[in-house]
Amino acid sequence: MQPISVQLYTVREPLAADRDGVLRRLAAIGYRAVEPFDPMSDPKGFRQVADDLGLIVPSTHAYALLERDPAEVFDAVATIGAQLVVIPAGFPPEEFTTPDGLARTADRLNGLAERAAEHGVRLGYHNHWWEVEPLVDGRHALEALAGLLAPEVFLEVDTYWAAVGGADVPALLRRLGDRVLALHVKDGPVARDEPHTAVGAGAMPVPAVLDAASGAWRVVELDSCAGDVFAALADSHAYLTGLEGR
Repeated sequence: MQPISVQLYTVREPLAADRDGVLRRLAAIGYRAVEPFDPMSDPKGFRQVADDLGLIVPSTHAYALLERDPAEVFDAVATIGAQLVVIPAGFPPEEFTTPDGLARTADRLNGLAERAAEHGVRLGYHNHWWEVEPLVDGRHALEALAGLLAPEVFLEVDTYWAAVGGADVPALLRRLGDRVLALHVKDGPVARDEPHTAVGAGAMPVPAVLDAASGAWRVVELDSCAGDVFAALADSHAYLTGLEGR
């Protein structure tokens, strides 16, 4: 099974103060993979520290692709070593409420996926609640979008935000099938504005979610945390490790 990853947005504030120290703490917890949220921030230095700690970087978010020269972004992605490049939102929420809006979004993602392929990586999209909550032609907007995406464009499904958006997440994942290459695994009260908890300590049906996409990367993320975030990340890692082999 692939090692459990962690989205570094979870620790964005301590990371800004002491990147190397934070990566050491994550490695000490037992994480063997990380997912940056900005590959443009000192990619060479980041790669060196990750390598020294035995951390792999299978995926990265790259919001910069919507704002900067894609070639520059993909160069940074190559430096940190990621093979999966994720657009983490960046489109107006109203684009997910109509067929025309979904078509425009798909066209932009498909074009970026062509550029990604030129650099030997795959492009994906990461959802929040606003891509799931609207129904377009009787389906969650994310599902309707998936039907418009080129085959090489994958999804990194944020399982928590999909639940907040009203989806039966295991069923949604089964319908999306092989399109899903990564999951954001998070937990909490399944309420939009409440802090998240350690994975396994909230209301999410985590085992059923993981079973529905057993081959996907598992990326822990806590957008916010009421207690100590490193303790929550340690508890999350322990819980998910205990589920391995199911």
